[in-house]
Amino acid sequence: MNREDALFARLARSPFRSRFHLSEKERRYCLEKGPETIDRHAADFVAKRLADAQPKNDGKQTPMRGHPVFIAQHATATCCRGCLAKWHGIAQQQALSAAQQSYIVGVLHRWLVTEMNR
Repeated sequence: MNREDALFARLARSPFRSRFHLSEKERRYCLEKGPETIDRHAADFVAKRLADAQPKNDGKQTPMRGHPVFIAQHATATCCRGCLAKWHGIAQQQALSAAQQSYIVGVLHRWLVTEMNR
């Protein structure tokens, strides 16, 4: 099992993480916008809300609703630097590298694709 498969298996066992699902409205939004646009939104949210060494309002910067990526962030524990450290082994107090940001967008993409195919 690769690292990402192991992560998704752990997330599936978490009562909190596994309770997140897209609503019909969020599903429609994903279909209307397409995966490229949703991935760009994810990259933008990661860059603006998570990438700094000490993000503003860390631990509270990701809404629980309002965009499919926000739901995906909570479902995949990519919502704050504390969750990134605990679930993904990405150190706090250091700016995220381009590779780390790309990894996070990839995790979000995988969850969204899986969710859209449910």
